[in-house]
Amino acid sequence: MNIKDEMNIIEEKISKCERCTLHLTRNKTVPGTGNIKTDIVFVGEGPGEEEDKSGLPFVGRAGEMLDKLLNENAKLQRENIFIANIVKCRPPKNRTPNEEEVLMCTPYLEAQLMLLNPKIIVALGGTALKYFTGESKITKSRGSFFKWYGNTRIFATFHPSYLLRSDGESGPGSPIWLAQLDMSAIGFMYKALEKNIPVEEIVKKVELTLQKAGGA
Repeated sequence: MNIKDEMNIIEEKISKCERCTLHLTRNKTVPGTGNIKTDIVFVGEGPGEEEDKSGLPFVGRAGEMLDKLLNENAKLQRENIFIANIVKCRPPKNRTPNEEEVLMCTPYLEAQLMLLNPKIIVALGGTALKYFTGESKITKSRGSFFKWYGNTRIFATFHPSYLLRSDGESGPGSPIWLAQLDMSAIGFMYKALEKNIPVEEIVKKVELTLQKAGGA
């Protein structure tokens, strides 16, 4: 059985899941989508209203912001990466998923990540950051790497929805400026991984670059 078939099995299980109360209010499950051969996986918090309608991650205003950052700063397309969320069903009124919901849902994400075996996971926002690292202050941790299982590294950055709620400031040190800096670094990571440069070397290069730019 190949990775695609195994991912389809996971998606089928997600579509029938009733492990927590989120299934009572969902329209569609949102398992994740993208390149199953990528070295970089993006993980957000959970589906919003538009995602709940479509069954696809990041298709609302936050998705438009993510696409803009990917295209303009990372010089990447969605097709280059895989995108998923901590929970696969929309929490009512887009609230933060609670501990029980995260506990019940993340085995699906873990199964996906075992198959994808990414070298770098981009944690979008505080919920994803907390799940992977135990840290919860994204404003303190963004632009930083954390070790995860094996040789996988977690790279923290802002969730696009946080950027939409910011005051519109775009100068040096602002959330959008920092997010653009992070996304440029992610673009470098992607291209370096394509060249089979070791993760440890990539991490050191990115950390130094962000430090010099004033974004770390």
